[in-house]
Amino acid sequence: MKCPYCYHEETKVIDKRETEEALATRRRRECLNCQKRFTTYERIETDLIVIKKDGRREKFNREKIKSGILKAIEKRPISIGQVDQIIDNIEATLKTKNSSEISSTLIGELVMKKLKVLDKVAYIRFASVYREFEDPSSFLEEIKILTKKKR
Repeated sequence: MKCPYCYHEETKVIDKRETEEALATRRRRECLNCQKRFTTYERIETDLIVIKKDGRREKFNREKIKSGILKAIEKRPISIGQVDQIIDNIEATLKTKNSSEISSTLIGELVMKKLKVLDKVAYIRFASVYREFEDPSSFLEEIKILTKKKR
């Protein structure tokens, strides 16, 4: 494993833990050259294929999900650890499906479901892009649905 700071090829593992649901192994490493520390994650590679709305197929990429969630949670009190946990849960759910081909619609719905529980503002932000809200009335309708469920 190369150090991300000095690119030295020798590092040592100073701590190793499984993530909460044992979906990945987290390793804290230290560079033997510059002594800086960094974290790596080891995950089982998935063979899931995502079917996009236009019919294109592409390999599942958890970083694309992370990017969308990070935009939605900007300036919200949500940690990267919580984001990673959401993605881990979504990936685990997708792996339980009987098919290796998953629709992007299912992924989007799973993300919205998780964000709705975690943070309503992040949920609205994500939904506005995912559902392609075109005007303020779309936002208001979604907010009405959210506030009705609270009562």
